[in-house]
Amino acid sequence: MLITILTDANSWINKRLSIFLDELKKRGHRTLLIHSIEDLEKGDVCFILSFSKILNSESLEKHRNNIVVHESDLPQGKGWSPLTWQVIEGKNKIPVCLFEAIADGVDAGLVYLRDMIHLNGFELVEELRDAQAEKTIQMCIEFIDRYPEILELGQDQTGQESFYPRRGLKDSELDINKPLKDLFSLLRTVDNLKYPAYFKINENKYILKIERAEENSL
Repeated sequence: MLITILTDANSWINKRLSIFLDELKKRGHRTLLIHSIEDLEKGDVCFILSFSKILNSESLEKHRNNIVVHESDLPQGKGWSPLTWQVIEGKNKIPVCLFEAIADGVDAGLVYLRDMIHLNGFELVEELRDAQAEKTIQMCIEFIDRYPEILELGQDQTGQESFYPRRGLKDSELDINKPLKDLFSLLRTVDNLKYPAYFKINENKYILKIERAEENSL
């Protein structure tokens, strides 16, 4: 098959895709990694991973199936950065869904696979991304290995839906009136370079970076 992987050009997942590409090639599939809707070609399966734009029906028609992996128990937790929001909420068991992208709904297509990411509660952002990428790749490979029979197992999403908003720089602001222990869930999710944690005192803004200390380094 011709399998396309569509991601944002600056996505965190790009440097973690080599294993996925290698596994697909081992199985005899042709692969195409792209970062723009305009670069879509006709193919069999398109994995839309960490991509911030919505594909219209014309774009989706270029592949037989268009697959998204989303870290929530759909239809709950639709929208943006679901793993991050749930970590901030203090959750360490993160549901994951692999589903069909459709043009007339946000995160609303048939679900083919459900799984779970198990966290220990101490991972920082790069470790969270590693866990997310590992589960994403695992589920995508399972989908391909069971394709096309797996399509018969697709299930409609049922229940009350909810949405997470898009995260912005302001979502990394720390409440200085809270104890550090209460802020740790947020600190785990910040990117020290792209969206670092910060706090304000007397109209002054201060950046706070976090990293795990090596054992016996202090």
